[in-house]
Formats: sequence, C-alpha cells, structure tokens
Amino acid sequence: MGTIIGFVSQKGGVGKSTLSRAVAREAANEGLNVKIADLDTQQGTSVNWHRRRLEAELEPIFSVEPYRTAKQAIAQADAYDLFILDGPARTSGGTLDIAKAADLIVQPTGASLDDLEPAILVFHELVKAGIPRDKLAFALCRVGTEAEERECRDYIGQARYRTLAGCLFEKPSYRQAQNFGQAITETRHASLNQRAETLIQSLIDSI
Repeated sequence: MGTIIGFVSQKGGVGKSTLSRAVAREAANEGLNVKIADLDTQQGTSVNWHRRRLEAELEPIFSVEPYRTAKQAIAQADAYDLFILDGPARTSGGTLDIAKAADLIVQPTGASLDDLEPAILVFHELVKAGIPRDKLAFALCRVGTEAEERECRDYIGQARYRTLAGCLFEKPSYRQAQNFGQAITETRHASLNQRAETLIQSLIDSI
C-alpha cells in the first residue's frame, strides 16, 4: 500500500493545490508513481493546472484526476506509491474521510488571524473525532515577512500543533510559474525554489 497525503482547509486560496502540485512534482521526479485526486470538482484547479503542464510538455509526468468524493478517490490509492488528496475549498463530511485515510494531513494557512483561527478549529475538530495529533501539520503560505512567520509558528504552537519547516512568502513568481503548468519549485528564481523545496522536503520527511 502506498502513502496518502491529505490537504485540507476551511478556506479556499490558502495553498492546498499549490502544495499538492509541488509534492507530486518532487515525488514523481524521484521516480515514484504519483496521483493527485482533485476533490474540488467545481473549480478543478489542479486538473486545469495539469492540462497546462501537459500542453507545455513539462517533465516529470504524473496523473491528476477529479473525484466527486473522498471515498471514491481513496478507493484508488493502492495503485500508487503516493496518492495526494487535494481537498475541496471548505471542510465537509469528506474531510474526516480524508483524515482517516491519510498518513499525513496538511493544512496550509496564511498569516492573518482570519486564516489561523478557523484553521486551528479544523484541527481541533479532527482531534475530537479521533485523529491523532501527530498526523496533523500546518504549512505556512502567503507569508509577508520573517517576523510574521515567527508569529504564526508561535500562535500554532500555543494550540499544540506542529508547523512544517519552511514557508512560502507572497511572491508573484510562484503564481506565474503555476500559470504555465509549473510547480512552485520550478520558478525562474533559485532562492524561491529553495524556499519551496525546504517546505516540501519537510512535508515529505513527516510521512
């Protein structure tokens, strides 16, 4: 049986698809058989990004497919070395299905309290439902400064959750890369790629 990573969030636009794509790209680059299950069938952001990647003939190649429910996606997970569940824009009943099946549950969050407060509540609800804390991790995205990063880590730590090493600063180059089917580790800027790689490697090391 392969590894399952679930990306969940109460809010859209915080980085679930961004991180799903980067993890898939890095794992496929190491020769793993990888699939992203895009569970946001209304927007299909990972599916659309994958189409752009195929049109640009970028390597490595991996699979991205839309699924209506988490259960439908999870049923296919055994066929892959790494199966990535790119959750819908908001938590739902399927979020617990994702959490139960995944080896690691990652919740991306921005730096504002508008992002952090509901994000903490999502993990509280999963813990109440019986999900072990050691399966839960935050990933910091859309951060403005290093001071803001430290404040986020302190806030999350006070709630007794862990935060992955590294973070993504708010940079147009990350968006531009994804517009062309690239991952955040494939921008034109080595320093931005390195920062993204640190976060992705921390995530992989947590499995």
